[in-house]
Amino acid sequence: MTRKAAYATVGVVGAGAYGAALALAATRAGRGVRLWARDPETVAAIERDRQAPRLPDIELPEAISATTSLADLSDCDAVLVAVPTQNLRAACRNLAGHLPSDLPIISAAKGIEQTSGLFPTEIIESVLPGSRTAILSGPSFAIDIGRGLPTAVTLAAAEPALAQSLAEALSSPAFRIYHSDDPLGVEIGGAAKNVLAIAAGIAIGLGYGESARAALVARGFAELRRFGEAYGGQAETLMGLSGLGDVVLSCASPQSRNFAYGLALGQGRDAAEASGGRLTEGAFTAPILVEMARSRSIETPIAEAVSEIIAGRLGVREAVAALLARPIRAER
Repeated sequence: MTRKAAYATVGVVGAGAYGAALALAATRAGRGVRLWARDPETVAAIERDRQAPRLPDIELPEAISATTSLADLSDCDAVLVAVPTQNLRAACRNLAGHLPSDLPIISAAKGIEQTSGLFPTEIIESVLPGSRTAILSGPSFAIDIGRGLPTAVTLAAAEPALAQSLAEALSSPAFRIYHSDDPLGVEIGGAAKNVLAIAAGIAIGLGYGESARAALVARGFAELRRFGEAYGGQAETLMGLSGLGDVVLSCASPQSRNFAYGLALGQGRDAAEASGGRLTEGAFTAPILVEMARSRSIETPIAEAVSEIIAGRLGVREAVAALLARPIRAER
């Protein structure tokens, strides 16, 4: 049996836009999929209309079966957990008792848990000890994956053979997965880029133009690298798809929730109004990222500015003025 054939059935926890898109990607790679949703109406809509409510106008094949029972995932060969970082611990607690202890569990979350400072694979391991964890991250909008447009991401695990076998099993011609043995580096890139995307959105919302956005992204990426390397991420990972690649995408398009959130902040809306009722990962990540950076004396002025704006302690124009007033220094 080949490694690709070994993952005949994949479970997906979370039937939002990204979860549904990953379910589609898995079926295009030849996997059968069991897609779990909490809401019975979502499951009914998928089974009746073959469409996910959060990913409309894209047909879901019969290879995807929807369920509200986590027990239906018990005999899957691997499970993808596509829920936000702040909800990941609860999702894992719900999964406990339903899955074999050594099952590969892949997180698709991009963030840092506010209460603990843990990254997604660390959260999974703390709740489901013995599970074989991996992280899937990179420049990818759900709608692009859903439509089958060319997309490349990274799948990382501490076990190189696991990362490779999962990447091979879930890849397809339009969804290319590179494998890595640096899960922490991948997770740091995915978390920090959300904060930078908010900052980029603020700059555009203020009307500061493309030159300002480019400068902010470049200096923000320098922060990401300092933070990542201090916490053990590999430089090559931070420069790759899950670091620089995701920064480029998220800081350039209103399709990014984090960029759209920053754009609204820059246009004068307060933090609550700017979210539009949608969960914005970067808003949760910014304060804990800054706290973790300070604990190791890492300079992150852009992340600090974003955190202060979100907390309501600093206005957007004051924050930008403070950044512009920083001392002139060598770039390196």
